[in-house]
Amino acid sequence: MTTTFDLVVRAASALIDGDIVSVDIGVTDGKIAAISNDRLHGAEVVTLAGDEILIPGLVDTHVHINDPGRTEWEGFASATRAAAAGGVTTVIDMPLNSIPATTTVEALEIKRATAASQTIVDVGFWGGAVPENLGHLKELADAGVFGFKAFLAPSGVDEFGHLDADQLETALEEIASFGGLLIVHAEDPGVLDAHVNAGGVSYSDFVDSRPDEAEITAIERVIAGVRRTGARAHILHLSSAAALPALRAARAEGLPITVETCPHYLTISAEEIPDGATQFKCCPPIRDETNRDLLWQALLDGDIDIIVTDHSPSTAELKFSHGGDFGLAWGGIAGLQLGLAAIWTEAMRRDIPLARVVDWMSTAPARFVGLQQKGRLAVGADADLVAFAPAALFTVDVSTLQHKNPVSAFDGRELSGVVRRSWSRGVALSTAAGAVVGGKLLSAND
Repeated sequence: MTTTFDLVVRAASALIDGDIVSVDIGVTDGKIAAISNDRLHGAEVVTLAGDEILIPGLVDTHVHINDPGRTEWEGFASATRAAAAGGVTTVIDMPLNSIPATTTVEALEIKRATAASQTIVDVGFWGGAVPENLGHLKELADAGVFGFKAFLAPSGVDEFGHLDADQLETALEEIASFGGLLIVHAEDPGVLDAHVNAGGVSYSDFVDSRPDEAEITAIERVIAGVRRTGARAHILHLSSAAALPALRAARAEGLPITVETCPHYLTISAEEIPDGATQFKCCPPIRDETNRDLLWQALLDGDIDIIVTDHSPSTAELKFSHGGDFGLAWGGIAGLQLGLAAIWTEAMRRDIPLARVVDWMSTAPARFVGLQQKGRLAVGADADLVAFAPAALFTVDVSTLQHKNPVSAFDGRELSGVVRRSWSRGVALSTAAGAVVGGKLLSAND
């Protein structure tokens, strides 16, 4: 008897276990039910074009959706459409800059209720570790957050305070007690205070105000805390390659520390950022070309684990209304829709194969947050699929992006790699306004 699947995707090229092979993939009830060299039969059969490669949907564990409360910056509807358009089928939402911040169970439930009627891809949630909720983090863990974000320097929004040295220690001890995860924006406030300058339009002055030392000092503090408490910690958006020796030593020691970096640090260098171009402002900052090369080498060496976008959008007014003054403009890069293409374009230039890119942006992030059903084309995995045309070129036009606001550091760049279509748990995703809502809300406890 011939098995008929809900969906069959027929791909002359598919990325399976690191190799490009020709297969039919059969999907039933949202799961990959078969991978075969033979022809499969389905209620729907989709044959990919000859220039397309089937890859697993990306997993972006660092996304600021800002909904509810600052939905003029971004919202679940626009963010998840942007994700789908960029080949991202799973996002984990940061606990800020929404109002309320996700620092209580009640705030988490508000966030979930807001997302439920809007998201077209799967969405999970980080909690926050702030001075006010220390001692109550397990309540959020029990409610299903994937871990706890902390800032070691001011976050930029009043409702999400940063942890001082003693509070960081308290948070790590508490998180260690129930086997949780602390994810850290690691910049040292003392170093930042010592390097405050007058701001202005000079990009080099902005970088000088947030030097490598700020990251190094903060990361060393996290390492020391992990060593004392045994807690698991993750360094967010590593910008400075100068911090890598301390991280290598800590990991060689066996300390449970993981590290991420972002497309903007890997594809843009300080030398190419014009003065006054505040669309490039982020914290920590984009550094020089030598630093960028060292970050790539750290990825290849396994010293950096994952690439995620740190999609941190704002309105055009917050980015541009201060006449190009980097000290006053909002800091954050909107890159959710463009991360894959940006990284793939640079990876090709460096002769890095697509399989490595997919591992850094899909398989490894899924493993990092414990979503074993994501990030791979394998029987039993969720049928999160992307038809990716790696050689197709396009020029970024912010006015055509799904992001709510037409602001991007990638505007005007020619990139290689087009997402032609994507599926979430076997359902074809539409990025049109009013698209069918079908995203699942994920819990770390599932």
